[in-house]
Parts: sequence; C-alpha cells; structure tokens
Amino acid sequence: MKILVTGGAGFIASHVVDLYIANGHEVVILDDLSTGRASNLNPAARFIKMDIRDPRVTDVFEQEHPDVVNHHAAQMDVRRSIVEPLFDADVNIIGSLNLLENARKNGVRHFIYISSGGAAYGEPKYLPCDEEHPVDPICQYGASKHTVEHYLYMYRANYGLEYTVLRYPNVFGPRQDPKGEAGVVAIFTGRMLSGQPVIINGDGEQERDFVFVGDCAQANLLAITHPHPSGVYNLGSASGTNVNRIFQVLKQITGFSQEAIHGPAKLGETRKIYLDASKAHKELGWQPKVDFMDGLRQTVAYFQKAEMPV
Repeated sequence: MKILVTGGAGFIASHVVDLYIANGHEVVILDDLSTGRASNLNPAARFIKMDIRDPRVTDVFEQEHPDVVNHHAAQMDVRRSIVEPLFDADVNIIGSLNLLENARKNGVRHFIYISSGGAAYGEPKYLPCDEEHPVDPICQYGASKHTVEHYLYMYRANYGLEYTVLRYPNVFGPRQDPKGEAGVVAIFTGRMLSGQPVIINGDGEQERDFVFVGDCAQANLLAITHPHPSGVYNLGSASGTNVNRIFQVLKQITGFSQEAIHGPAKLGETRKIYLDASKAHKELGWQPKVDFMDGLRQTVAYFQKAEMPV
C-alpha cells in the first residue's frame, strides 16, 4: 500500500519509513526539514519538502492518493510550547487538521497519529497510566497533541476514517538529535562523548518510560498489518527510570569521567510518568523487545560512529 509519512526525515519517523519500505510498502515523505535531517531520508521513498500547514498539501494528496497517513510531524519541544503556545497550536492542531481534511476528501483509509503519553496525562493520579487515565496536561504541547485525538474520533464518527493513536513514551535510539531540547539519552550521550559537562534539570529523580526507537517503529507497522479497532494505544514498558540512573549508566558505557551538574527544574515537565501498554499488546500484538541496557549500548555505538567528529 502507499503510505504518506509526515516528519519522515525525523528521528522516529525515519525508522518507521525504513520498516515500511523493508516490508514492501510504497512511502511518500512529507517533511519541511525544520528539525528532520536529509541524511535520515530513505532513498527508496519519494520526498516532498513541505510544511504540513501549507495549502499545497492538497496537491500532494490529489497526486499521490495515499491509502494510509502516518502523521509524525509536530512541534515537539515542551519548552517552546510554553513560550510560543500559538506556534505550538498552529503546527500541531491546524497542521493536523490540514492533513485530516485532505485525508477525508481523498479517500484515505487509515490515519495513524502519533500522540504523547509523557505529556498528555499530566501528573499521574496512578501509575502506570493506562488509556483510561484522565488527560490533564500541564504543558501546551500535551494539550495540542491531545486535541487532535478528539478530531480523529470525530472524523471516524462523521466520515468513517479509521484511525490509530499511538501515545509514545520517551523514545530513544540512533538518529536522535544530541543538540535538541528533548531526548535526555541523546543529549547526555553527545555531551559525554565530546567531553562536555552534563546538566541534569532539577534533582534528577524525575522518572520516565524509555522505549527503544525500533520497538516504536514496530508498533507503526502493526498498526497497518494487525487488525484492530480504531482508538488510542499507549506504548511503554510499564516502568520508570530516573534521570540520575540514565546518567550513571551512560557514564559507565561511554567512560565519561565527570560528575553531573544540576540545574533548575524545567516548567511544564511531569515529575513521574510511565505507561501501561497492555491494550497495545492485546489488540495490536505489540510489546517492547529491546532490552533497555542493550538499547543504550546501541545508541552510544551509533553516536560514536555517526555523530562524533573524527
């Protein structure tokens, strides 16, 4: 089938594209390269450089006629969403609506939407969070990502567009940007390998649910191959790992000799969050397979080879 992948030059979506192509699907990538990298693009995919808010997205749908839309493109920086909430909403809500309207008008059969498990739930009332947990985000990014889930429900009810929402945990692995604002594993690894000080925001006891990027890509493949009802699916490991632990393990793997520096905590960040993915296991046949330590070693090996200057 033909799949339109937005954000396909980005960290996670580029792995999704690779997996789709490896399984015989035709892929069209829509990405403005504002955060994605041309080096991540799979040469077997057709690439269109374009913002998801661009009116010319209509031409893309009319020319390509995708069977499936896999929507990864987003404004994903929590801190920027707090400083620039209008920009965050413009990209994440208006941009997504542009895609949904074109999907509706052009006979798209299935819309896969990447949401946030870490930011949407807010401060958990219980752990691990399942899909029935109240959604009370404490940052604009979480609110904008969750808003589109309501539109998806509406588009299925009104127009019959089937959809799969994948609420991601903290995803890590090769191709993550070590100089970005998000992605503690990549940021720590990049700084350790280049001998720079590592800054931990707050006391480092914040807990997150870390899942390897290859496992998240697999969920995107199952979303088009494994029959399941439209709805929301958490991805996660059902356990949390704190930032101090991440630092110590990466310090050991990389041979980093310095101690961490603690800076101020960041506004809008959830203290502890990890997700119950039993629904995804039951209805999608998904579960994480890459051991956390093995995933960290693979990530460090990638950065040593691809990201560090010779």
